[in-house]
Amino acid sequence: MRPSTSRPSRRTLLTATAGAALAAATLVPGTAHASSAGRGHGAASDAVRRLAGLERASGARLGVYAYDSGSGRTVAYRADELFPMCSVFKTLSSAAVLRDLDRDGEFLSRRIFYTAKDVERAGGAPETGKEENLANGMTVEELCEVSITASDNCAANLVLRELGGPTAVTRFARSLGDRVTRLDRWEPELNSAEPGRVTDTTSPRAITGTYGRLVLGDALNPRDRRLLTGWLLANTTSGGRFRAGLPKEWTLGDKTGAGRHGTNNDAGVTWPPGRSPIVLTVLTTQPEEDAVRDDGLVADAARVLAETLG
Repeated sequence: MRPSTSRPSRRTLLTATAGAALAAATLVPGTAHASSAGRGHGAASDAVRRLAGLERASGARLGVYAYDSGSGRTVAYRADELFPMCSVFKTLSSAAVLRDLDRDGEFLSRRIFYTAKDVERAGGAPETGKEENLANGMTVEELCEVSITASDNCAANLVLRELGGPTAVTRFARSLGDRVTRLDRWEPELNSAEPGRVTDTTSPRAITGTYGRLVLGDALNPRDRRLLTGWLLANTTSGGRFRAGLPKEWTLGDKTGAGRHGTNNDAGVTWPPGRSPIVLTVLTTQPEEDAVRDDGLVADAARVLAETLG
């Protein structure tokens, strides 16, 4: 028999990449969320001073939480304040599909058809808006993937529709022990990000813990964890944010988010070479509705985290 010359599927490539990243990963236990003593504590205090300086210089409100899953060291700045979540939720909605809807392994291949009105309403549809996808529909797996890798809003809405609506994400978060994160609206309304709004919000500490449980913990079965991690690793939207602030040799799987009031977020997991992964979140927002998104602030905060925990 001749060896097969067929190309590996995209799922195979993504899960293989994710498998390599996850090979040595373990979830930090809950007790590791306290900053370690001695030199680690001093470094964390210096990081807080640096983050406060970044916040003052930018005029934004900055929230940060990160933990090193190997040492248990943490950095926290406004870690328990609420911030608009924006597209950071898309990791949770895709994970909810994997855990709750794809139990027989067949749901992901289900083809979803949608309309040009769905695309127009969502605002921001780089993949679902393509003519061939409008004509042929997309599978649930493809919708989950592009909602993360391309932050496709229409895909995210279609995923939410399969789950039963935005509040399904809130229920999913609660099932993971996250008592803070909540989703109430659809794209693009959820990105209004008015100061003081409590709907569609999370805190740096809460969402970091949830991402850690999804990527490094046992919230998902191994197959689903590899698939979700593969999507995060294939993200294309963080070039000016985490990717710009972290060392180039650190592997990164993340999800960005942005909205009104200059809201600009990034959350994910990074794998320094030869080290345990670090789970990190940076959330930012500004008082003015038409404020310009500041990618540099997110990148600079990530750089502080890398220099402190790396």
